[in-house]
Amino acid sequence: MRYALIGPNGAGKTTLINLITGMVAPDSGEILLGDENVTALQPYQRVKRGLVRTFQINTLFPHLSALESVTLAVLERDGHAHNWWRALSAFSAASDEAAAILTSLNLQRHLDKETRELAYGQQRLLEIALALATRPRVLLLDEPAAGVPKGESAELFAAVEGLSSELTVLFIEHDMEVVFRFATRILVMVGGRILVEGAPQEIARDERVREVYLGAGHAA
Repeated sequence: MRYALIGPNGAGKTTLINLITGMVAPDSGEILLGDENVTALQPYQRVKRGLVRTFQINTLFPHLSALESVTLAVLERDGHAHNWWRALSAFSAASDEAAAILTSLNLQRHLDKETRELAYGQQRLLEIALALATRPRVLLLDEPAAGVPKGESAELFAAVEGLSSELTVLFIEHDMEVVFRFATRILVMVGGRILVEGAPQEIARDERVREVYLGAGHAA
């Protein structure tokens, strides 16, 4: 399932993701991952359980290649990151998995490029690849196309759309063309609360949503 979380600036969208992933502690309520209550868990513990996010601003290693970066993430997941000093060829299984993840995001032609040489849209995909290396059950993308030229954002979301259907994705995005094209469900947040949730066609017809966010241009 592909969920889009939309709403006016200041609605609380990023704050909600921060709460879900443990970056901010809730004043009340619970965070459930499946049947497990993860409210008291630290962010890294939630990652181990399959709850992973990306951020609005990239924090990548500019001098590592795309393949090296994702291989390190795979090694960290498997508890081998302390062997960083060994040659990459010593970790063929991890390297093969990293290459497969990058290929799934259409980055197969850029495996050996340093991160700093990648176009910004490709860097955003690399960040998603790092998240996928943790083998998540739920992937939260906080404005993954922020700063990406419009021509590249559709390519980015097309790659996200092609991910396994077993992976639940929730993304924040302000480009309504992208939202209505790629989301299977849309949640509209206003004033720190979910105003409405529904299929794209339902959201486009909802008078309340058009009034507070979409405007008349999205009338059915």
